Amino acid sequence: EVQLQASGGGLVQAGGSLRLSCAASGFTADNYAIAWFRQAPGKEREGVSAISAADGSTVYADSVKGRFTISSDNAKSTVYLEMNNLKPEDTAIYSCAARSPDYGLGHVIRPFLTPLYDYWGRGTQVTVSS
Repeated sequence: EVQLQASGGGLVQAGGSLRLSCAASGFTADNYAIAWFRQAPGKEREGVSAISAADGSTVYADSVKGRFTISSDNAKSTVYLEMNNLKPEDTAIYSCAARSPDYGLGHVIRPFLTPLYDYWGRGTQVTVSS
């Protein structure tokens, strides 16, 4: 059974940094991808970033490019989201999701399409104060 556990959220001032972690369990091979999504109150869920364990390919939403960095430690089956220069508009519940099989995000036309993801973890709250 695949399980995802997100952690690392918190309260930070604008301009600050946080690192989120998504620990995955239950995968038997590195043919999966993990994405971070976020949902702010009254807004639709949006994709933030994703990484493929198969080939290390990554994608980012335009709103976070240059500020967020996604990385993975396949030995630990953990994906990290380093968030720098945080803005109040980054405030949201952040959740990680996984899709499998995955052979690289370069093959995926719309990598943040939620039906692509089979497994979802509980979110972690990120609050950025101005």
